[in-house]
Amino acid sequence: MSTGGQDLFVVCKNCGSEVSPYITECPYCGNRLRKRAPKLDRDQRPAEPKPRRTPTPLLGRLRRNEIPGIAPDRRPYASAVLVVLGMVGCVLWRTGVGGMASDLVIVGKPGTQWWRLFTAAFSYDNTGYAFVSLFAIGLFGWLLERRHGPLVVLVLFLLGGIGGLAATAGVYAVPVVLGAPGAGLAMICAWAVPDLLSLTERREIDGDLIGTAAVALAVALMPLAAPHASWVADIVGVIVGFGAGLPLARSVPR
Repeated sequence: MSTGGQDLFVVCKNCGSEVSPYITECPYCGNRLRKRAPKLDRDQRPAEPKPRRTPTPLLGRLRRNEIPGIAPDRRPYASAVLVVLGMVGCVLWRTGVGGMASDLVIVGKPGTQWWRLFTAAFSYDNTGYAFVSLFAIGLFGWLLERRHGPLVVLVLFLLGGIGGLAATAGVYAVPVVLGAPGAGLAMICAWAVPDLLSLTERREIDGDLIGTAAVALAVALMPLAAPHASWVADIVGVIVGFGAGLPLARSVPR
């Protein structure tokens, strides 16, 4: 018998007596009916057992060619190294450890000291200048590294950052240049090219072009705040970014 879907009694399998469903042993023969007494809810009815939660499986890193059309996960080692070197150069310049600051930047024509083109790209005399430039390099370098790998990031830094400093030294007679805003602009422009092409084809885009334009504008206007930043380096970075971004965009399905 049952009322409201709940059993009023159970039958002991040993002696056949009808007993309460809330006891664990038969009071007539002592037969064990259940291991433990049932849990009761607020209405003094047996509570239904809660289903066990199945643990959510953890997904591993996406491997190469595991899903067609989706790039594998990559750690941004190249971008991280470039940002760390820029932070070290900024600290060395600001602290002037051992008088090394003047040996890191370009003063006049590099001449035989061509290696200063590389050290100057990691030197910053202004904390704000360093933050804006390294933020652009770190963020958009990471996005490009996930899409194309570390070699693309290093080549853009070489052509946009160091190439921009070399162009500045060639244009001005006695320049004092440092930093790598050209590298940041090159990476920003190269990353934005696929979305710009999608807009011209009336396709939907996933990137934030407004935020990208804001970061690019902040980097491009650094010569107004940092006297040793260069407009020439900005122009070189933009040209390198769009020039490299077009073939890169064609190499990846959109």
